[in-house]
Amino acid sequence: MESIKKNLEQIRERIERAALRAGRDPRSIRLVAVSKKIELPLIEEAISCGQTLFGENYMQEAREKISGLRSAASWHFIGHIQSKKARDAATLFDLVHTVDRLKLAQALDRHAGQAGRVLPVLVQVNVGGEAQKEGVAPAEAEGLLVAMGELANLRVRGLMTMPPFMDNPEEARPFFRTLRQLAEEFAARGCFDLRDGLELSMGMSNDFEVAIEEGATLVRVGTALFGPRL
Repeated sequence: MESIKKNLEQIRERIERAALRAGRDPRSIRLVAVSKKIELPLIEEAISCGQTLFGENYMQEAREKISGLRSAASWHFIGHIQSKKARDAATLFDLVHTVDRLKLAQALDRHAGQAGRVLPVLVQVNVGGEAQKEGVAPAEAEGLLVAMGELANLRVRGLMTMPPFMDNPEEARPFFRTLRQLAEEFAARGCFDLRDGLELSMGMSNDFEVAIEEGATLVRVGTALFGPRL
């Protein structure tokens, strides 16, 4: 537990310093603890240290954790979603980061409606144009957002991205900046529900400070918190 507590303190300090460098309020940035392949006792330890927001990548694993956890927590889905898993995504999670196609958005909308809820979502944009990664192309993102605006049971809060991996975090900065600029353009055109502000999910263990300097409001950190996964 001591290592998780120490890691959390260090991550929070780094978030605060990065926010202040950018002239931002550190409270505007939320840490999503990436808990894929992390056992429940370690998640419980993180909760006892004050971390209550977690991000999961795999639906079956997430379902088992959410049902088995003794403590209250908030759950975000941050992995690829098959349309056939949309029911779980729409009913188990407080925010889905990875909507990248209309078929999925429609399935989430349908299942959220059946569950009597409005589901907050982000649209994933493939800013690096990498064939192996999910996400809508930047040139097609506005069309997807416009179509999603017709779905009554989704609340589109902002954008998410995973840039190409770089050993030097500074090399990821242009990709984060591109996402922020896209989000600002789309926000000006009325593509988002901004009642609680614009969300930008970007930045991971190796580059979250640069992402914060470029406007991230959600940073997805796993290894720096829990250590390398087996």
